[in-house]
Amino acid sequence: MSDFGQHRGSGWIECIFGSVSAGKSEEAIRRARRALIARRKVQAFKPVIDDRYGGIHKISSHGGAFIDAIPVSSAYEILNTVDADTQVVLIDEVQFFDDILPVAGALADSGKRVICSGLDQDYMGRTFGPAGDLMAAAERVDKLQAICVCCGEPASRTQRLLDGKPAEADGPVILVGGLDPTAARFSYEARCRACHVVPTRFSSQIDMVI
Repeated sequence: MSDFGQHRGSGWIECIFGSVSAGKSEEAIRRARRALIARRKVQAFKPVIDDRYGGIHKISSHGGAFIDAIPVSSAYEILNTVDADTQVVLIDEVQFFDDILPVAGALADSGKRVICSGLDQDYMGRTFGPAGDLMAAAERVDKLQAICVCCGEPASRTQRLLDGKPAEADGPVILVGGLDPTAARFSYEARCRACHVVPTRFSSQIDMVI
């Protein structure tokens, strides 16, 4: 599928997923900038809880790339905010939007190219929110890998650390810095399957059947 070609009156959904530090936002910004060069009208959106890097009104990458964005508290707000003549809609950190699937579908049905980026797995290695359903509905899916900080191999998982050690499986899936007083003690890094560790994960979270 080309960046710009599409059937008359038909849009599509494309997903960029991966672990932390995999370059998801950077790739989404790259695609949006290419659309701008091609003189397509682009609007970008992000969850209001994401205030990292460039602040609440920008989608920013670890490498310093950024694009102006509109913060929203739910995906349905995008439908009420997007302009009728917008051709490309970029939505970052889609794992935080439980209502993203019908919204992305409605935007694509209206003829727009919808670029979605985010984490496909939470820190326990489980599907993160609507990520799985969104990938199933998309016309294009790209899963990016980072580099494992432990062994240097390709990394597909996000390790949560509490005071520098792997966080246990009984913590909240989403930590918001301003709302959770313990959030400053947490950090995240990319790891491969072999190096990814979640203490008590199998005993407290998954019923094993042998």
